[in-house]
Amino acid sequence: MASQDTDDSLSLGNKSGLWGALIGLIVFAFIAVPLSAAVSFATHPATRQLFAGRLSEATQGGYQAFWWTVSLLLVALPFLIGFGVAKLSRKTLVTVGVIIAILLILIVVLGSAFVF
Repeated sequence: MASQDTDDSLSLGNKSGLWGALIGLIVFAFIAVPLSAAVSFATHPATRQLFAGRLSEATQGGYQAFWWTVSLLLVALPFLIGFGVAKLSRKTLVTVGVIIAILLILIVVLGSAFVF
């Protein structure tokens, strides 16, 4: 019996790494403003007043930890999406989708615990 190649990758040609880098750069351009806002919320203590009464029981450490976590996740997003596009197989895309879903759930849980 002849062995079958079970590679289920989708073809982008020989330049899949460049496509991944381009998509990562585009995603980084989209998240530049939210990333800047998240870093400014994490580093400036007076930004806590922007959220009015919602943060009355949140600690300063929890507030900063939440915004630093959001900042780190936003920085990781272009690399993760670029890697997914560069590999472009069903297995990689499912893995990237699961990681993004976990990160979103983590942001919601941390947001409800520390900020809201």
